[in-house]
Amino acid sequence: MNVLLDNLSLYAEGLLGTVELTVYSSLLALAIGFLMAAFRVAPVRSLRAFGTAWVTVLRNTPLTLLFFAVVLGLPRFGLVLPFKLFAILALGCYTSAFICEAVRSGINTVPTGQGEAARSLGMTFPQTLGIVVLPQAFRSVIPPIGSTLIALAKNSAIAGAFSVVELLGVYKPLNELGYSIIWTFVWIAVGYLIVTLSISAIFHVLEKHYGVAR
Repeated sequence: MNVLLDNLSLYAEGLLGTVELTVYSSLLALAIGFLMAAFRVAPVRSLRAFGTAWVTVLRNTPLTLLFFAVVLGLPRFGLVLPFKLFAILALGCYTSAFICEAVRSGINTVPTGQGEAARSLGMTFPQTLGIVVLPQAFRSVIPPIGSTLIALAKNSAIAGAFSVVELLGVYKPLNELGYSIIWTFVWIAVGYLIVTLSISAIFHVLEKHYGVAR
């Protein structure tokens, strides 16, 4: 317990860093994920090809390698940003591929007659997708999206290796100060539990209100 009480501000700073990474990366992942899902079911071949390439490349690229590509690659093109923003980009883009596939699976559960009926009323593809298909698909993709964002929260630990303040990185200064490494990691684990259980609770409420009845 002493390691926590003696270094409460350090743990709080790390926890806040992880929460910020998780929140901002989740928003980016959701925005890009829904967009890529729309591309993957679009009637335009070039959009489908782009969405497929996005998902294929990112889902099959190790996250650590993606971090290196973003942190070391983008500055070569003149894009110099804070390390935290680089981390958000890497986490958000990586997770968007999994969000995309979850949403696309949900879209495929919507009966094709729904889309045909919308088109017969003169709706465009964006209108059909946004007004008719996605609201129905969203009900079935709440659990997988929640699980994906929980994985994102845990993946944010990689950012600590790139000079970003986050929860796992707390162990380094505490280890140098001579605190028990076991108790240091116990309280780090508790911090991650707080974050992941909070996400789980949010999506449990969403599923209860909007999910498919079982």
